[in-house]
Amino acid sequence: MDEAALIRAAQAGDQDAFERLVRDYDQNVLRLAMNLLRSPEDAHDVYQEAFLRVYRNLPNFRFDCNFNTWLYRIVTNLCLDHLRKRKVRKTESSVVETDEGPIDRMDSVPEQRASSDPQRALLSSELRGRIQQVLACMTPRERLVFELRHFQGMRLRAIGESLGTTEEAAKNCLFRATQKMRSALGEFV
Repeated sequence: MDEAALIRAAQAGDQDAFERLVRDYDQNVLRLAMNLLRSPEDAHDVYQEAFLRVYRNLPNFRFDCNFNTWLYRIVTNLCLDHLRKRKVRKTESSVVETDEGPIDRMDSVPEQRASSDPQRALLSSELRGRIQQVLACMTPRERLVFELRHFQGMRLRAIGESLGTTEEAAKNCLFRATQKMRSALGEFV
């Protein structure tokens, strides 16, 4: 069953079709939320809220755009709302104090790939830390556009649509974010 038929079946009330849509997109939605929010708890909250909104609003989906564009727009709007709320209230640091010293909770998320080369692992760790620093210094919009393009593989037109802006505006935002990343990663690349 192709995606359009799956969506139509879910719109007609087929629970199995909706569950398949969720399974098809769940990892990408969770990864996007995690990359934007940098908090597993917040990312899971956004993940659940996003699919709840999809479930409620799926009958209104008119195929004007790709389903993934519509879904990513829901996720990005929820993440941006969450980031705005986080600015208002005090944010919790990802670094926690333990008996062995401070530990960054982001480092405790297990990496899926096995690395047998310690030097490569060290370089990867340094690079990952630098990328996270640069992403943290970007505006939420720059970070969102950068991650949608480079981590989710979305095209600029789809990014513009998902953010409710033009392809040219998304392109300009991506250019600024890429320039920041390049200047910070100069010695690594």
